[in-house]
Amino acid sequence: MKININYLVTSMLAVAVIVASCKSDSSVLYNSKNFSIHNNKVIQDQNVAEVVSPTLIKSNYKSTENETYSNLISFKFSINEKDNDLGQGIDRTVLITNQKESEVYVFGQPQLNKTDVPKGILKADTEFTFKLDMRAVFQQFKEKGFYECQDGSKIAQADFKGVFIAGGALPLSWDFVNLEERGLQMNDIDNDGIFEIKLKLNPLIPAEDKTWKLTQDISTKATYISEQPIVDALYNLSLEEAKLAIEPDSTFRTGAKWSGVWTRDISYSILLSFAYLEPEVAKISLLKKVKRDRIIQDTGSGGAWPVSSDRTTWALAAWEIYKVTGDKGWLQKAYTIIKNSAADDYKTIRNKQTNLYCGESSFLDWREQTYPKWMSNMDIYVSQNLGTNVVHYQTHQILSKMATLLGEPHGQYDIIAAQIKDAINKQLWMEDKGYYAQYLYGKSFFTQSKRYEALGEALAVLFDVADAKQSKMIISQSPLTEYGATCIYPQIPGIPPYHNNAIWPFVQSYWNLAAAKVGNEKALNHGLASIYRAAGLFLTNYENMVADNGDFKGTEINSHRMLWSMAGNLSMVYRIFMGMHFEEDQLIFEPVIPKNYGGIRSLTNFKYRNAALDITVEGFGNQIAAVTIDGKEAAKAIIPAAFTGKHIVNIKMKNNDFSADAVNLVENKFTLANPITALNGDKISWKNDAGARAYNVYKNGKLIETAAVSTYQIPDGSYAEYSVSAVDAAGQESFLSEPLIYSKMKPLIIEPEDFAVKSDLNFVNYSGRGFVEIATDKNRKISIPIAVEESGEYFMDIKYSNGSGPWNTDNKCAVRSLYLNKDYVGVMVFPQRGTNEWSDWGFSNSHKINLTKGKNDLELVLEEWNNNMNIEVNRAMIDYIRLYKVH
Repeated sequence: MKININYLVTSMLAVAVIVASCKSDSSVLYNSKNFSIHNNKVIQDQNVAEVVSPTLIKSNYKSTENETYSNLISFKFSINEKDNDLGQGIDRTVLITNQKESEVYVFGQPQLNKTDVPKGILKADTEFTFKLDMRAVFQQFKEKGFYECQDGSKIAQADFKGVFIAGGALPLSWDFVNLEERGLQMNDIDNDGIFEIKLKLNPLIPAEDKTWKLTQDISTKATYISEQPIVDALYNLSLEEAKLAIEPDSTFRTGAKWSGVWTRDISYSILLSFAYLEPEVAKISLLKKVKRDRIIQDTGSGGAWPVSSDRTTWALAAWEIYKVTGDKGWLQKAYTIIKNSAADDYKTIRNKQTNLYCGESSFLDWREQTYPKWMSNMDIYVSQNLGTNVVHYQTHQILSKMATLLGEPHGQYDIIAAQIKDAINKQLWMEDKGYYAQYLYGKSFFTQSKRYEALGEALAVLFDVADAKQSKMIISQSPLTEYGATCIYPQIPGIPPYHNNAIWPFVQSYWNLAAAKVGNEKALNHGLASIYRAAGLFLTNYENMVADNGDFKGTEINSHRMLWSMAGNLSMVYRIFMGMHFEEDQLIFEPVIPKNYGGIRSLTNFKYRNAALDITVEGFGNQIAAVTIDGKEAAKAIIPAAFTGKHIVNIKMKNNDFSADAVNLVENKFTLANPITALNGDKISWKNDAGARAYNVYKNGKLIETAAVSTYQIPDGSYAEYSVSAVDAAGQESFLSEPLIYSKMKPLIIEPEDFAVKSDLNFVNYSGRGFVEIATDKNRKISIPIAVEESGEYFMDIKYSNGSGPWNTDNKCAVRSLYLNKDYVGVMVFPQRGTNEWSDWGFSNSHKINLTKGKNDLELVLEEWNNNMNIEVNRAMIDYIRLYKVH
């Protein structure tokens, strides 16, 4: 496509004027230990990106991954793409020197010669063969029909699909569920039970100088010119990438490597920039994520919704589009979709005890990347995350505003929003740290994960869940690392970079918006540098980067030209430097400009409804000194929605200092691994960690003791759940161990096949005489009488299997409504556990129920609000019901 010549000439002349007028074209905008941002370049060690013009950047950036690739390789084997070789947190290692192949390892048996010697760097493109003896596994298949893993779980012979290798160095991956896709399946060519795979370790990254040169016509978009050529050029680069992201069907592509529309990706991108950059494409993209007048939750952990539960990010985007366009037809359509979705969510994912919404962290949708490894998809469903709950709070705020505009009742949405906000502040705020906890987690009792979660913290500030005092504390006290705000902090040991130990530019963008809102110049400067360093050196907007070294190489998955990253880059101009803030009936300008980014900046031909605006902002600071609109003084920098035609807006800043607030720059740190506990009688034990200063023991989610030894004696026999965490020398606490249920009284087991038709499917490892199948066309309602000898409170859960899909993706999580004596209790959730692995049994979520002495009637019913994202497949096998008496 031809480039608009007038645009190029104008831009080149403008940059020439700027360069001539500046004291120095390389004045420093930001300087850190490892890199610096200048007006016209980025420097990191020997890597330099230089702005030649607004349409041309050159960079010699080279990834350091080949030079840092250790010859000590951590790995383990996997049946059916699950972590089932050794125990949790136990890896194999091999030190590669000159040998070409490994010893023959035995599945499930720890290696005898595990090495811990000093390591070196492995030569690039090293070929190495791994060998694995599977004969003991096949012998158990032959003798028992299943193989019993180290943790007691069982793999049925009929469920066996293959053996794989996982690991922490490319081309190995700890992404267990995609091992086949990555070519990591092992083979037994001569059928002797010994599996092999030859890999090329430390794949060579070729060195090359790179250049970005504008190739697309972006002249129809608003032109941005400032006294920082690096910002101008990256703005143009991002506009070009945004244009390239539009597919032939007028939807946004998620990334250069990722086709299609994803609910949270498109929604966060629209809120950042695309509501006003491409409103029609944004609408079409959002409507791609609607089914049955409800928002589609993307495929995700355990079969998507309700384990993944952040689909209402769609509401944030839909509302922003309305505020930008004023389209009443869109308002009505979006309101119906959001209302229906929120109604189903209220019945399905709201925890009545805490008033928080259950489900996975918004966008942090890769289980072990941000959750302890012991947490199943059921455990993720019952957890209650900061970011996801802030999204649900804002969704109800939006519903209330939409309903008001449409003349509909809105009071119920105000009540729910207030309940969520109050619950977030009561359940998740950590006054001693000055920011919110990552989430509540556990089984039937909950504890705060005290990690910081960047996106959730930022959204809490932006949507006023945090008050003014809390907001300032969040921005000044949250831990920030050298290369930016990490997704979580501190990091999880043994988990490769992706969400863990990583920085995501779109998250950084929301953090920057929050820093600008509270007026923290230091945090904003740090955040702007994070975005401009990466985009400048890499010459594209990547999805993520490694927190330790800022490299785009080394994360588990990455893509250039990532939609929400480019949206974030653009939002720095629109939302921070120009200070744009859209309301239902007006556009407000509230620029926030660090002193180093001062000078004159202009955004010309910006389209707002029926108006075209030329905006100039002069100076720095976060307070406006004077405003003129079309040459006339104005009290505020506001453009009413009714404006039409061409208008000129001039804003002069006060040049005020807003650098007083602190910023908490820290070294990137990892906690210890969570202890793996065992219960023997009334004694809990765990392996001692050499790095642990102490261990915290929790009972029913509450800290009861800090111990110096690796055992704990349970003092009484009443029902309780116990967990243990490890505390390092710096006082940082690991995740809690998996809660252990302790009770002197055995649970009451009820076999549903005694009351419903027993399935004739040929699955194994069940209890009793069999199991009962539930599906959209089978046992839509099951009635099970429960007889107890004592009235009181009981915890109830269900052992089940769901082989409808893999545990990390797809959309077939089974859901049923639970009724007790005709009263609605809530939902039972049966997440996927592995494709066609119907003999892999686990427990559902639990409910505390009140049973009366004698007979009680329990019902499992498929209700309308139990429809998952697949609709047609909503299937599970029910093995038994388990009841523990609590009081």
